Parts: sequence; structure tokens; C-alpha cells
Amino acid sequence: MDGLYDRDVAQWASEQARALREHDHARLDYDHLAEEIESLARADRRALESHIATVLQHLMKLQASPATDPRRGWQDSVIEARAAIRRLLRDSPSLRRDLSSIVQAEIAEARELASRSLSLYGETPRVSLDTLRYDEAQVFGDWFSPVI
Repeated sequence: MDGLYDRDVAQWASEQARALREHDHARLDYDHLAEEIESLARADRRALESHIATVLQHLMKLQASPATDPRRGWQDSVIEARAAIRRLLRDSPSLRRDLSSIVQAEIAEARELASRSLSLYGETPRVSLDTLRYDEAQVFGDWFSPVI
């Protein structure tokens, strides 16, 4: 494909799709095709990690923030992120096996983001963010901390 991948990835992808449909193996750019297919899996995993981090961060804010006003927004965010997670898992069910480890891996970053967010608004958390732990059921279920 003499450099088309480096010049115009969209055109390259269209031509590769056409070559695949036509079973024209001579026109296939195997190395770049393999990279692009691998990047699809990485993109789904990164999206899943991002949605899980959003759920965690907003669950932490719901539990720790003394504020009453933004709570519904955080709850909406959790609901939307959970819906996005369900869609991702419907399309890539093999990612289910990684859910627990992703939840655990994202907790520290979510804590940091929640802490920064609360401090931006001058809020002192009601509970230490370091003590908050969430399991897979809390992240993916209908669990919210009680509104106080």
C-alpha cells in the first residue's frame, strides 16, 4: 500500500475493507491491519476503564461530599456511565472477566479526582476518601450512598 496508511488512514481503512471483502490478499496490509485490530480492543478497554473511573469518582463524591445541590448530577453521571458500561460489555463481553481488576485499579485515580474536585469547591469530605472501598456489585449495580 506504499505508505497510504501513513498519509491517509481513512482511505487506507476503506481500501483494506474492500480488499478483505474481495478476498484480495495481495492488497492487504497485514501488519497495519493487525495493529488496528489490536487498537480496537485497547480502545474498548480504555473506554471501560474511563466509565468505571467516572462511576467510582461520583460514588465517592456522593458518599463524602457535604453538599446537597450537585448530588443529582453525580447520580445522573453514575447512571449514564453504567449504561455505557453495559453497552461496551454487550459488544465486548470478554471484558467482563477484567471488571473486578479494573475497579480495583481505578480506585486510586478516582480518589484523587474526587479529592481535587471537592477541594476546588472548598468542601471538606464528611468521610476520608481513603477509607472508601467499592466492589464490582456497587460499581455496576443500582447502589448509591444515602443522601444525607
